[in-house]
Amino acid sequence: MAYRKETWVVAALLLPLLTGTAAAKPAKCFATDDGHFACDFQMTDAAGSFTIEGPDATYILLIDEPGKAFGFVNLGNRNIPLAGSFLRERGDPACWANAETGTRISAW
Repeated sequence: MAYRKETWVVAALLLPLLTGTAAAKPAKCFATDDGHFACDFQMTDAAGSFTIEGPDATYILLIDEPGKAFGFVNLGNRNIPLAGSFLRERGDPACWANAETGTRISAW
């Protein structure tokens, strides 16, 4: 499991260097720490990984398997791994929740 997490950390660090699979689109977003905010949403791979860029932070979710992702936040100059894993919410599939930390990230 440690190897897997290290792989995701490396992927998150390299993500800004790679071109996305689609152009960023304006969206409405929510993050537990930032509340609701206007953002740019960009899919980054065919598995459904994405970034949402807001005025104060960029959130990155990398899909590990269907319905499960690892998260990162960038507050300026580096990607910081978020603890635990995020699960896609069944009631609102635009949202991902981390039961371990109580964190929720959504993009509509």
